[in-house]
Amino acid sequence: MTSRTIDPNRDSQEIELSVVIPCLNEADTLADCVRTAQTAIRENRIAGEVIVADNGSDDGSVEIAVKLGARLVHVPAKGYGSALMGGIAAARGEFIIMGDADGSYDFLEIPRFLEKLREGYDLVQGCRLPSGGGKVMPGAMPVLHRWIGNPIFSLMAQRWFNSPIQDIYCGMRGFKKSHYERLDQRCTGMEFATEMIIKSSLLGCKAAQVPITLHPDGRKLRAPHLNTFRDGWRTLRFFLLCTPRRLFLVPGVILILLGILAYALALPGMTLHGVKFDAHTLLFGSLAMLCGYESVFFAVFAKTLAIKQGLLPSDMRIERFFNTVNLEVGLVIAACAMIFGLGLLVLAIEQWRLVNYGLLDYARTMRLVVPGATLVALGFQTILSAFMISFLGLEHR
Repeated sequence: MTSRTIDPNRDSQEIELSVVIPCLNEADTLADCVRTAQTAIRENRIAGEVIVADNGSDDGSVEIAVKLGARLVHVPAKGYGSALMGGIAAARGEFIIMGDADGSYDFLEIPRFLEKLREGYDLVQGCRLPSGGGKVMPGAMPVLHRWIGNPIFSLMAQRWFNSPIQDIYCGMRGFKKSHYERLDQRCTGMEFATEMIIKSSLLGCKAAQVPITLHPDGRKLRAPHLNTFRDGWRTLRFFLLCTPRRLFLVPGVILILLGILAYALALPGMTLHGVKFDAHTLLFGSLAMLCGYESVFFAVFAKTLAIKQGLLPSDMRIERFFNTVNLEVGLVIAACAMIFGLGLLVLAIEQWRLVNYGLLDYARTMRLVVPGATLVALGFQTILSAFMISFLGLEHR
């Protein structure tokens, strides 16, 4: 691995690597982390700096960082992601390597990450799991995290977002600062780490993994910041928000298809294997179509808002949708649906009039009333959704 040295008095732009360590009351372990990172930088003749991004410590962590000569960055906004954002923003290096201050990561591994970054990788992720060549020391990772949470979420990231990463939760990773700026990270909590993986995958970045060893948390006076079920739910929630197609579109399309199937069976009054499909089947079919139709529109809304908020990168499919479906097109479609639906309802009223507003053959009449009411409801939903799409499209363009 090639090396570069730096004189602390030289221009700060000559710094190649910034090691960013987020900190919140880590007095038990911070000193070892800072010293180890400084040793890795010094012994490998790396032009680097160590940054401690403090998130409001009151246990002496600040004094430790200053005493050891680390660059201290105060980050008042609370959250793991906020601390890292503040530290990375202050970093002067071309490359960033981040690692937690709890003593679980060995900062002597820094050269291995830097070597991959110098080879041109945008993101270099540490992998603690044996499946990726890593090692978890006894007592270093809770059983639920090691065998259930981490493997499942990593697999979801691979399947849903085509991520090559096998350990998405690993807090030790390296990346180009230019790549980080392109990601435009928004999550200020624990989702920061998974947001980086998902966005990097969606942008098609060049990623690599480095097998590392996870050591037991060295803190004695403070419990770990992670909460298994709370943070697990937050990760799942973020995954779903980043894939409106799976959360809204796919379920919506399935419901619409089920509704169409119910109509195909119930309108002609078919009997299959002794089962008669009639008016009640129409009602269930209408319910499925109404829910599915709304879910499809929510997929468009969610995708558009996620792009606007910087959670997802731009998508040409959304661009084409906004270029094709505008307010006028939506209103025309809605008008056609409502006119046809009202026509069916008028026919049902006419049948009622023909029997002097007395008792009706409900099995026959419901074949007019249910589709008519459904079309009117779908038309009304289309009007509301068309206006919402118009609002989103104005800012989107």
